[in-house]
Formats: sequence, C-alpha cells, structure tokens
Amino acid sequence: MALIHANFYSETLGMERSMDVILPQVQNGVGQSGEKTASKVPVLYLLHGASDDQTIWQRRTSIERYAVAKGLAVVLPCTDLGFYTDMKYGYDFYQFFSRELPRVVHEFFPMISEKREDTFVAGLSMGGFGAFKLAINCPEQYSYAASLSGYLDPVLGLEQLGERFLGNVMGTKEELVHSINDLPWRLEQQLSVQAELPEFYMCCGTEDFLYDINVHFYEQFKNRIKLTYREEPGTHEWGFWDRNIQKILEWLPLQKKEAI
Repeated sequence: MALIHANFYSETLGMERSMDVILPQVQNGVGQSGEKTASKVPVLYLLHGASDDQTIWQRRTSIERYAVAKGLAVVLPCTDLGFYTDMKYGYDFYQFFSRELPRVVHEFFPMISEKREDTFVAGLSMGGFGAFKLAINCPEQYSYAASLSGYLDPVLGLEQLGERFLGNVMGTKEELVHSINDLPWRLEQQLSVQAELPEFYMCCGTEDFLYDINVHFYEQFKNRIKLTYREEPGTHEWGFWDRNIQKILEWLPLQKKEAI
C-alpha cells in the first residue's frame, strides 16, 4: 500500500485542507498480502471523531494493514470540529464533504472508482454522524455506510453534545429539529419518497455513553432499511473501534482475502 499525505486548497472553505489517502499498489512489501487489480479501485471515506483529525485512524488502528488485503483505497479527510456540517458560525463542511471532496479525490487519484457500488463511507462518533448524514442525504453517491459508536440523533442527544457546541455548529434546538442534521427525520423523509438508500451498518459498545441513542435509532429503522446492527461490551474507545472496523471491512462487498 501507498500512504499519501495531501494538502490542497478548498474553494468551498476558502482555506487549505489536509487528507491522508491509502492506495493499493502491485507490490506491498514484507508482511502484507494483497494486489492492485487492473480495474478501478473501490474506496472507503473514513471519518474521524470530534477530538481527532485525519491521522487518527492510522495512529490508533491498523487500517492500512486491514485495507491492503481488500485492494481498498481509504480516504481520511479532516473536518476539525465542524461535525460534517454547514456550521451556523463557521465553515460549510457539509458542502465540502458532499460535493468538493469527491471531485478532488477523483482529480488527484484517477485510479479510484467513481461508481456508487464501489464507494463507501464510515466513521466513529462524530464521524459516524457524518457517515450516515452523507449516506442519507446523498444516497446516489454511496452504496454502503457504517457508523461506529455514532452520534446518530443530535436532537435526542442534546445533553451529550452540549448547547454551547450545538449553538455554534447546528444552531438552536429549533433550528436543529427537522433540519438536514436531524438524521432520523431526514431518513423518514427519504423513506417517504422511496429513495434508493445505501445499506447501513451500526455498532456500539453497551457501556458507551451513546449506546441509548444507537439503540433508539436501530429500533426506529431496523425493519425498514437494510441495516446491520451489532453491539458488544465496550466503551467509547479505540480497542472497540479497531476490532469493529475489521468487521465492517468484512461486511463491505470487497474481494475476500485474509489480512496478515
């Protein structure tokens, strides 16, 4: 695999941005088995949580080693504390992630497939919110979406978010309800118009402070969308996410090889 650190200018945000990109290559080196095929490469947009940046998945997990056996490209972008949202006081991060970032990725890396069936999104905590937000609102772009310990219902989780942060990012509670950030409401809307939605995957530790929010989301939609749900003992921590990102890669429709 190749690891590329990319710094580039975002027209949407009007400032420099950073992303790390893991790409398959023909020769992977000692201790890594996997191949780059002649066809376009599938891609996973892997989103970080609120306290992190684009480097965190590589620092806390073996995502590069897990991806190499799958022939999978992984794009790791940065949103700071933008919550993948067009902030009330700040930057238009949702416009950046939903529109500009995919264009930049395909401009820089033409080997990456542009097909919906080859494009996936996942994230942890704040990134789980971002992954489901992109998948629900841009179902034409993503075929699979996964959330690890995701903050999937900002309305239900006002206490976890904190009103000060809520106000800066998403506005008042009245502005949040029935907005693009109200994920259960948006998903209900998409179901009402019979949108072609991705397949969804969610997992959460039973001792996680977001566990009740995840269970509530699952119960609301479990028989209405293609949704895989898994829980296990665990808190909001990297041991849980390292184990479960491997399960998510097994769930994705990728070439089945055993990682070393």
